[in-house]
Amino acid sequence: MLVQIYEIQNPMEAKSVAEAGADHIGVLVGDGEFPREFAIEEAHRILDAIPASSRRVVLTLSIGRKAIESIARNLEPDILHIGSLLEGVSAGDVRHLKRTFPWLKIMRSIPVTGEQSIDWAMQFDPVVDFLLLDSHKEKDNQIGATGVIHDWNISRKIVECAHVPVILAGGLGPENVAEAIRHVRPAGVDSKTLTDKAGTHQKDLEKVKRFVQQAKSAADFRNG
Repeated sequence: MLVQIYEIQNPMEAKSVAEAGADHIGVLVGDGEFPREFAIEEAHRILDAIPASSRRVVLTLSIGRKAIESIARNLEPDILHIGSLLEGVSAGDVRHLKRTFPWLKIMRSIPVTGEQSIDWAMQFDPVVDFLLLDSHKEKDNQIGATGVIHDWNISRKIVECAHVPVILAGGLGPENVAEAIRHVRPAGVDSKTLTDKAGTHQKDLEKVKRFVQQAKSAADFRNG
């Protein structure tokens, strides 16, 4: 069971989250259009602190192809996570990125808002390395970071149809991640809001540790 933790704020936090057992450690990178984005230089410092035992993930909400290519070229993450709205970065855009950076693993966020989400996921399934299923509020200009769950029945259907690993996100924390894994049976789980310290965007390391433990234990039980 892959465990992915967002949004890392500094190098020390990156090391601590890796030590807590996170497999994927993510940093939000951009030009400041969205809150909490790190510029490339600062993101470099955080990514460099992530040990080889964890994968370095860069989350971008950008919709411009040049901006995304610049992030990929300058940071060379293990995984580039595209979290923009679907109309901002199409499956065709992802194909172009894969041709430009053939070594790069790409993850695509899919908003889970109803049965139509299955079709959206299947559009990207042939061209990405991971799908991430997340909650979405209608007027938001990004996918995720809501702190609320969505319809896990839809997510389960996507998992059953997909040919690539599916990571479940959206309102997951130590208290509900085991239930989510049992219901959806994803390849991985993701947490941002519910492993933050209350009222901040800094990680609560005790919550992170419990999230990792609960996720790994639930996966062991499922496979046993």
